[in-house]
Amino acid sequence: MIEDAFAPQDARSGRTVETAIVRYDGARAAHSSYRVVTEEPLEIRLVAGDKTQTLAVTMRTPGNDFELAAGFITSEGIVCSRDQIAGMSYCVDPAVDADQRYNIVNVELRGSLPDLARFERHFTMTSSCGVCGRANLETLTLQGVEPVDDGVRMPISRIYELAVRMREAQPVFEVTGGLHAAALFDPTGKAVAVREDVGRHNAVDKLAGWALLEARTLAGHVLFVSGRASYEILQKAAVARIPVVCAVSAPSSLAVDLARAFNITLVGFVRGTRANVYSVQERILAD
Repeated sequence: MIEDAFAPQDARSGRTVETAIVRYDGARAAHSSYRVVTEEPLEIRLVAGDKTQTLAVTMRTPGNDFELAAGFITSEGIVCSRDQIAGMSYCVDPAVDADQRYNIVNVELRGSLPDLARFERHFTMTSSCGVCGRANLETLTLQGVEPVDDGVRMPISRIYELAVRMREAQPVFEVTGGLHAAALFDPTGKAVAVREDVGRHNAVDKLAGWALLEARTLAGHVLFVSGRASYEILQKAAVARIPVVCAVSAPSSLAVDLARAFNITLVGFVRGTRANVYSVQERILAD
């Protein structure tokens, strides 16, 4: 079931589908069509030797699936380096329906399967809310995650620019109007990587997985997400050592608590030339 170590990730590129609609303009109606974003389940399986175990099922937009799987197992502390991953592949088991084979990713680990009981919950996710439960700051500390010590500084005017640059790098959103994005910027404001998905947390995992597979560090960078900043987003940022997280919309109370506890600068409601800074304000400079 395991193919080449890091096989092509986009075996199926159907990120949008066309659907029939009735379009209204005032009281006038006309039959038309519109493209909507694809949402399908992705099952992440861990494989070690002759043993296979389902780790998680998430609703996602197809594409960059290996990055998503790698980012998820990294943010959850199952692996901490690419060397722990022997290979990744889609499931080509004849017992699996052909139309579902690209909805299953096998992650082959070196060594044995980890004890997943320590994660205290089942990994079943939706595209809208991320992984629910286990919202406990102590969990990250027990995993060995420490506060982010990073001297990056950024003028507030650059933060405003990042929102525009992320929006310009969302090709599927441009077509559908229904997709989230996570963008990684360097301190100069240059876009390093941008990923889209029906779920904000999936988009962030795709970035984290990209960094893992490319042996890139996320320290010293800015993570920008569409929509709100949840606990899950800040958890993933803390594990990835990202010092600054920005969001188009509001943060949750637990996201603010986590940002303050782990020394992450959290900026919300970044719209036009306005923004709220909720934690570690010294990283954001007035022009």
